[in-house]
Amino acid sequence: MNGVGDEAGRRRQRLVVAVFAAIVGLSVPNLMAQRASAPPPAEDARNTDIITTSTPLPLPHFTSLEAWQARRAFLRNQILVAAGLSPMPEKTPLHAQVFGRIEGEGYSIEKVLLETLPGFYLGGNLYRPRDGKAKHPGILNPHGHWPYGRLENEPLDSGPALGISLARQGYVVFAYDMVGYTDTVQLPHRFGNAGQRLWSFGPLGLQLWDSMRALDFLSSLDDVDSSRLGMVGASGGGTQTFLLAAVDDRLQYVSPVNMVSSVMQGGDLCENAPGLRIGTSNVEIAAMFAPKPMLLVSATGDWTRNVPTQEFPAIRAIYDLYGKGDQVSVVQFDAPHNFNEQSREAVYQFLAKVNPGLSDKRELIEHDIEVPLLQDLLALSNRTLPAGALDEEGLFREWRHMAETQNAARQDRDFLRERLRQTLAVETPKNVIAAVDGRSIVLGRPGRGDRVPGLWMAGKGKMALVIDPRGAAAAIKMGAVKLLRRTGRPVLLISAFQTGSAKAPRNETGLEDPAALMAPDMDVEARADAAAGHPKFLTFNVSDDAARVQDVITAMTWATKGKRKLDVYANGDAALWALFAASVSDLPVTLHLRGLPKLSDDADYLDHFNVPGILRAGGVRTAQDLANFK
Repeated sequence: MNGVGDEAGRRRQRLVVAVFAAIVGLSVPNLMAQRASAPPPAEDARNTDIITTSTPLPLPHFTSLEAWQARRAFLRNQILVAAGLSPMPEKTPLHAQVFGRIEGEGYSIEKVLLETLPGFYLGGNLYRPRDGKAKHPGILNPHGHWPYGRLENEPLDSGPALGISLARQGYVVFAYDMVGYTDTVQLPHRFGNAGQRLWSFGPLGLQLWDSMRALDFLSSLDDVDSSRLGMVGASGGGTQTFLLAAVDDRLQYVSPVNMVSSVMQGGDLCENAPGLRIGTSNVEIAAMFAPKPMLLVSATGDWTRNVPTQEFPAIRAIYDLYGKGDQVSVVQFDAPHNFNEQSREAVYQFLAKVNPGLSDKRELIEHDIEVPLLQDLLALSNRTLPAGALDEEGLFREWRHMAETQNAARQDRDFLRERLRQTLAVETPKNVIAAVDGRSIVLGRPGRGDRVPGLWMAGKGKMALVIDPRGAAAAIKMGAVKLLRRTGRPVLLISAFQTGSAKAPRNETGLEDPAALMAPDMDVEARADAAAGHPKFLTFNVSDDAARVQDVITAMTWATKGKRKLDVYANGDAALWALFAASVSDLPVTLHLRGLPKLSDDADYLDHFNVPGILRAGGVRTAQDLANFK
């Protein structure tokens, strides 16, 4: 879908721009002025305007360095929360095993196993120069979704050719696996169910953690200069490159190859995690590396076809805020999706520029490369994993124990509130639109496209907000409402997202066209992802329960305008929405909750408050502490 084929498409594209603009402060003044003054829409955009991996997204635009730096700090937290790395797990000993040395002309290759988490092993290869020098720059090299992973050796991609060439140029290179590839096979590449998502346990977070630990390993080597660390990766490895570059300041130069795009954000589960790109895109995430040197490699035959004319200028404009526009560059080749020889040689030229005097020009062109046999590069060829290696169930158990231990430790309340707020992807809006027609009311946030229908009964005295999980029509029958009306107090009743009169169809398949699920030629793995509904959908769109928390916050904000105090009455699942809303909003509310569900295990959360990451963020216990509600 390109968003320009018909009026519905144009409306959808305008609204996507408006939503992003409202979230990140993009410069679209005419549209935003119109949206800020307009009444809530007839349909809730959270139902009608679903963002997917292939939705064209607006390019970032900032007019001040101060605004960008604040946004960058926010996005860094968002990435870490989505990955389940907030706070960081303990960095336990890597127990690095380096063995099986192969010597070539000007280089050597070794096999590597790292214990990145207790019981979990990452495989890779270490390419080293044989130049007699004591110290060398270090390069991380994550691979893309090629059949043989880091050991792919075909015209469109050759990991060994890259490693050998860079070693000859004077770099120490660590090429390592995606989860489920080559030697890193304790888990499948595509893993993660609804229960695991409550704890933010998934491929993206585990791979980002592996990248951090891989950088720990690389920087610890005696022959590596830890002040000159870089990263190069293509396709899915490009995603890993700009994600690590966004959160790990040790990297000094990077090249994400054939991945950064505003029209496709990465289709695999390892490139998507709930909450990762709500209100943002890979273009903005890549720009977080500013003002350090970065080369964007693009191809005419894939989703990076517009990078030189669209994505690159937007990223360069952010570099310009630092006065460092010359530190980001772009090349494009007429080729399909690749990391071919031509693209690799462009990377060599870039690296030579940021590491002057390291190697002669002859070595910047690939030549005389003899790739060893596959079995000679495999870390687990004729070798087994160490004793105590865990399977998926065992590793999830360890991940969960880590999260529970961290959550039980005393932590800063501001940190806990912000982590919970970012897990829910909610905000306390500065303004709320209210359209009142008799006793009917519709609330909304300017520029967001959401609508919260309800009932409004004017009165005198302290205002009350009443929420029932079945909507406003059911809430009006609550005993609390009868008592409040008897005393003449003003009462607001809402139908939170997908309750009561707010119920509406919502496409949660993560597909542009949900009818594609019925297509006989649809990829089996894509069908499984879509049927699960949530893994990719929730990367860009909030869950139903998170949207309900936002609606409660929106109603609270309207009701407390002018610092008025507010009583909130809620029962059943709605009591959970109110509790979490109060815990992150800091509004002057008093909670009166009845029938608060007891969430004692994962199944209870899935039944009553299904928000990915919610248990990693402390769950209901943290919400109660932050809301001072017992």
